[in-house]
Amino acid sequence: MPDTQWNVFFADCPSRTSLARIANKWTAMIVIYLATGPRRFGNIKKELTGISAKVLTDTLRALERDGIVNREEFPGIPVRVEYRLTDLGETLIEPLSALRQWAETYAADVMQAQAAYDTKFSQCASTETTGNRQNKTLPHITI
Repeated sequence: MPDTQWNVFFADCPSRTSLARIANKWTAMIVIYLATGPRRFGNIKKELTGISAKVLTDTLRALERDGIVNREEFPGIPVRVEYRLTDLGETLIEPLSALRQWAETYAADVMQAQAAYDTKFSQCASTETTGNRQNKTLPHITI
């Protein structure tokens, strides 16, 4: 591979597309789940509650295209299909598992911060009428 300088901050850099793919919530959960071994579509869908069949299909296809996931068909009626991480996909296990750990460890802290923010700005939001002009004060925005 040529010695290329990649920079996700440049709009036209392919590394930005890779970052967007792995930063997707479903990608992260699929990779973490497949870290335990190959799985069939139905098993993945059952474990990742809330994902639609279409979104799971689209995400798995994109991950296969990116070389993160391998799709293997086994003969039979019906055909059995399994998904597994490729060697490249396995390089994502550690960083995405760390993100999962962070999310689970600090979920209560994030929820507390959100509640404090919402309380603060719901009390600050007001509508003032000055002549024919209305000023609505929203968090960080004045209209």
